[in-house]
Amino acid sequence: MNLLAIDTATEACSAALSVGDAIIERSELAPRRHAELILPMIESLLAEAGLARRDLGGIAVGRGPGAFTGVRLAISVAQGLALGLDVPVVPVSSLAALALDAPDDATHRAAPILAAIDARMGEIYAGAFRRTDDGLVEAISIETVGTAEKWNRPQSVQSNSVRWSVVGSGWAAYPSALAARLPAPPLFADGARFPQARAVLRLAMPRFARGEGAAPDAALPVYLRDKVALTLGEQRASS
Repeated sequence: MNLLAIDTATEACSAALSVGDAIIERSELAPRRHAELILPMIESLLAEAGLARRDLGGIAVGRGPGAFTGVRLAISVAQGLALGLDVPVVPVSSLAALALDAPDDATHRAAPILAAIDARMGEIYAGAFRRTDDGLVEAISIETVGTAEKWNRPQSVQSNSVRWSVVGSGWAAYPSALAARLPAPPLFADGARFPQARAVLRLAMPRFARGEGAAPDAALPVYLRDKVALTLGEQRASS
């Protein structure tokens, strides 16, 4: 099955396409340009693979959390393509896609993963994950939004000897606050990583294989919060 994946939840705009056993991709850090980039990226991938849209068997999409506009764009594009092609959609957590980008070598494989995206307004979107036997990731906590100072480790990983891998712009924005919430210095930390469509695709492929694709209108965004900006009073209080 030829599968297309897209993610525009953060500063990174990306698309990926599975063709046989290969994955080809396009990705660009382009804040506020996702709407102009994503469809040309998709067409470029199809052209490189020698495929037409009708050759796609399913669409995977990063469902958020992330920037409101970016999450809505990805869901809208995925729904539009899937409706037109009459193919199923698999929504994938953008935090899980981010976590999949943590190192997976022998040194890091057992480390729990904190995926953290800068949510602006002094907050982060955060989720904790662990590596599965198939090299993918699974959640070990619910996804949350809040200040870095209030993020809590999941009950399943309370040992003070465990060292974590941390990925995402939340680490770049609040490294000291997040480090204080961890039991030891991170085994790995990179604040310059963003969710990528290739990871969305890898996480979605087993679900497509199990027949878990949904109707396009069942692919819904996950925002975690309803508020998109500080009030004037809040801005004055934080300045």
